[in-house]
Amino acid sequence: MAKTGTKAAKKRKVIVESVGEAHVTASFNNIIISLTNKKGDVISWSSAGKMGFRGSKKNTPYAAQVAAEECCKVAHEAGLRKVKVYVKGPGNGRESA
Repeated sequence: MAKTGTKAAKKRKVIVESVGEAHVTASFNNIIISLTNKKGDVISWSSAGKMGFRGSKKNTPYAAQVAAEECCKVAHEAGLRKVKVYVKGPGNGRESA
C-alpha cells in the first residue's frame, strides 16, 4: 500500500548538448566510464562490474569495450555526439575503453 504523506523521488533532468566529456577511470580491479556534459553532470555511466563481469575478468580490455559500448549507446540516444576523453588510472582496459 502506498503512503500518501511521503515525497516521491523525482528523476533529475540533465541538459544534454552534442559535445561532452568521457571520463575513463581504470583501476586494477574495475573500469568505470562516465559520460558528462560540459558542466560535469553525468549523462550516462557504466562499469565492467555492471555489465556482469566478475573477479579478474573485470579488468580486461574486452570488459572495458563492452562497458564503453553500453554507456555510449545510452548517451547517443540522449543526444550526445562528440566527446573529449579523459583517462585516469593504471588498469589494463583503459586504452580499449
